[in-house]
Amino acid sequence: MNQVQRRGPIARFFIGLWDAMNFTRRLIFNLVFFTLLFIILAAIGSGDRSEPLLERTTLVIAPEGRLVEQFSADQATRALMKAMGAKGGEIQLRDVVRTLDKAGEDKRIERVVLQLDRLSGGGMASRREIAAAVARVRAGGKQVVAFSEGMDQSNYLIAAEADEIYLDPMGGLLLEGLGRYRQYYREGLQDKLGVDVHLFKVGEFKSAAEPYVLDAASPESKEADLYWMNDLWQRFLADLGRARKQDPAVIAADINLLPEGIAAVNGDLAEYALQHKLVDGLKTREQVQDELVERGVADADAEGGFRRVSMDGYLSHLDAARKLSPDRRPKVAVVVAAGSITGGDQPPGTIGGDSTSALLRQARDDDEVKSVVLRVNSPGGEVFASEQIRREVVALQAAGKPVVVSMGDLAASGGYWISMNADRIYADASTISGSIGIFGMIPTIPRALDKIGIHTDGVGTTPLAGAFDISRPLDPEVGKVIQSVIDKGYRDFIGKVADARGKPVDGVDEIARGRVWSGAQAKDRGLVDELGDLKSAIVDAAKRVELDEGDYAVTYVEKTGTPFEQWFGGFAETRLAGLLLRDSDLARGLVARALPATRADLKLLEDAITPTAGVPVKALAYCFCALD
Repeated sequence: MNQVQRRGPIARFFIGLWDAMNFTRRLIFNLVFFTLLFIILAAIGSGDRSEPLLERTTLVIAPEGRLVEQFSADQATRALMKAMGAKGGEIQLRDVVRTLDKAGEDKRIERVVLQLDRLSGGGMASRREIAAAVARVRAGGKQVVAFSEGMDQSNYLIAAEADEIYLDPMGGLLLEGLGRYRQYYREGLQDKLGVDVHLFKVGEFKSAAEPYVLDAASPESKEADLYWMNDLWQRFLADLGRARKQDPAVIAADINLLPEGIAAVNGDLAEYALQHKLVDGLKTREQVQDELVERGVADADAEGGFRRVSMDGYLSHLDAARKLSPDRRPKVAVVVAAGSITGGDQPPGTIGGDSTSALLRQARDDDEVKSVVLRVNSPGGEVFASEQIRREVVALQAAGKPVVVSMGDLAASGGYWISMNADRIYADASTISGSIGIFGMIPTIPRALDKIGIHTDGVGTTPLAGAFDISRPLDPEVGKVIQSVIDKGYRDFIGKVADARGKPVDGVDEIARGRVWSGAQAKDRGLVDELGDLKSAIVDAAKRVELDEGDYAVTYVEKTGTPFEQWFGGFAETRLAGLLLRDSDLARGLVARALPATRADLKLLEDAITPTAGVPVKALAYCFCALD
């Protein structure tokens, strides 16, 4: 009789361990599977994520985040962050303007409330564009009320357009003027660390790299900066004076006497704002909400006790309506070029020589697109990447599609390079532009190495072999080579501007040399054609292909997410997803992995010293001239 052979204790141990592991694996797989199945079924069954928009609704615009031209995170990440209750993300300028413009036409919206305390970023041109949209709402006969618990002058430029401005009695509002100060590193780098920075540039006003070779701003830099900053400041005062029905000179005088004025009210900033007619009353949030209940429709279930819709909620209604009726009209495409210009394929919120060129080619190849608006908000960057994008603008025109540029807060240096060939250039009067010039920079560190007892030596087959090794002193003859390359780059820049703008090269050189101009000053000098916002540029682009208002649709040509990202983005915006994800550690982990890496402020200068094949130095057309 055969006996069953019994396994030994070691074999039984490993077999039991394997069975336990196999059971655990199946359990985890099933948990993940059923969790995903539940989420999918919940998304399908969640239905419309927008509550009905009723008559006599108050639109509350209370953005929390940084004002940008274009999101830097994908749709799924943004929606996931919102579902988790994360604050301080990004607010697209176009969304704020679209919300205000649509609300002005929407009979269901009775009034608009502005709460701007947590809106940051953006420059003066962006704020003026939003302020103009607020003014259009008022011009349409709808009331606009602004409330703040503490406001800076950038947001006050928008709030000033409201019918009424209320400030919390414990709040504050200060108008302080425009300032632009930077840190200078020469002593720290050269004297303390032994790092010698060699700067090669053309143009006495090209000051982007001055902090690395000077201990303070050059006289030319101060002269140029104060010239355009004063122009922006006077326009700021004029805008406030018109909106608040005050003499701009009186506002300016009050600012100059601010210490005495604050002392006169015993340091009460809110009372100071009221006495100087910057606000219409001092009220708490609860008092303003009570006022809105009386003016509107009471709703005990709504935040604040009155019938309301948030900006995000209102945008959801607008987007849902647009999805129900696809627009088959001819299209004016908008391509956004926002951020620093670098080579290669870059994510949204940054300009890539390859990626932005690809978007322009996409617009060129799309038969439904009849003309293009290039929205530029950039301080510039790499010369070669800028030239790649400029060539695509020319290719669009050669294909019979007009290109109109709309400049945002900043379109300087490389930002102007990609703009100059447009059929028409629009800028806000307070846009920062110009800075036509280039520079290159090479640090050398032999003195720094000497301090720690390290020395470099060797041989080369030619005098140039190893000449660009930063551990060796820079040979003056090599410096001449680099300066020649920069000189040639500057001649290319002003030559292309002269051809594009129909001006003599000498005339361009007079207004170039790295000097920065306001939008109004740039127009006076022929660098800009018209003063106007994005909407003006879109209308112009449509007219160039004989399309009147109502005959065309506006479409943004941007990188789109994968089908899963788009689906998940839509699900994460539902109320059900908010409940599931708001306190989810897993979701937080996903966000941490998905968010784009933050870039250090000096990333561009780090890139400047990164070797580029075939050239001794990377030529940069960049302007450190933003105010935000």
